[in-house]
Amino acid sequence: MSLRIALCRLAGLAVLSLAVALPAAAQGYPKGPVKWIVPFPPGGPTDVVGRIVAQQLQEAWGQPVVVENKPGAGTMIGTDAVAKSAPDGQTIGMVITAYMINPSLNAATIPYDTLKDLAQVTQLVRQHLVLVANPSTPFGTAKDLIAYARANPGKLTYASPGTGTSAHLAGELLCKEAGIEMRHIPYKGSGPALADLVAGRVDLMFDVYHSARGQVEQGKLKIIALTSETQPANIKGLPLLADTVRGFNVTSLFGLVVRAGTPKAVVDRIQADTARILQKPDVKARLEGMGLEVVGSTPEQFEAFVRAEMAKWARLIKEANIRIE
Repeated sequence: MSLRIALCRLAGLAVLSLAVALPAAAQGYPKGPVKWIVPFPPGGPTDVVGRIVAQQLQEAWGQPVVVENKPGAGTMIGTDAVAKSAPDGQTIGMVITAYMINPSLNAATIPYDTLKDLAQVTQLVRQHLVLVANPSTPFGTAKDLIAYARANPGKLTYASPGTGTSAHLAGELLCKEAGIEMRHIPYKGSGPALADLVAGRVDLMFDVYHSARGQVEQGKLKIIALTSETQPANIKGLPLLADTVRGFNVTSLFGLVVRAGTPKAVVDRIQADTARILQKPDVKARLEGMGLEVVGSTPEQFEAFVRAEMAKWARLIKEANIRIE
């Protein structure tokens, strides 16, 4: 037997062994087109990230991955479509931080049980938030802000894109953890909130770093602190709010979920293929260019994260008596 034939046979055995090792449910996945649900209208950050990853998975799987935009009800319409899909992985849903907030903020109206009806696949990326202020405010650090707020209870105002958003709850969390009082001013979207912050009609706002950076560089805003608990790899030189308010940690995320009961082999297959795609140099560079930090966590890691975040926001919403009017 020639060396070439022997090597070919060994290669064939290796491929066969891999196929045998791969569970049957994952070997046949996906079975036709995959539905990819984005709980926002086309064109926003969630939609853009979703289409980047969906296109890459379509190429990897050799099957269409069709993006469907299902906006509304604080992302619950899109997530409900996933919760009511077949448990086969043929429908994948994108989720954001609202996924962990909605179960307690919208307990009376949420149409699914987050932990019973859905299975966590992976956290795709995280967005880092910053606490920004109008340049006219008389403080430049978190420590000085807290001292000022304690000396002037209720005088400081902070804007948000709306009640129940992560930016709103970040402000409530800061008040609770730092023992201060600030007034929340909700807006209909981050654009109007940011405009009033620049104009000096409100004092503070929690915003996505990548969104606020341009205004900071132009001198229209100043950064007080970054809200991540540890220094992110893609943002350097900013003070952490956690250095002043111990344990403070608020980030925004994009993740993937499927219907509960989907075979674990299929969930693991989606996660593994997605994590590999996120590490591709061109994909990673594009996402980082949008101010995102690639994660690609395992289903178990994402499940633990979701449970911890749900508990954190539930406590805050109850203690601060936050309600959607």
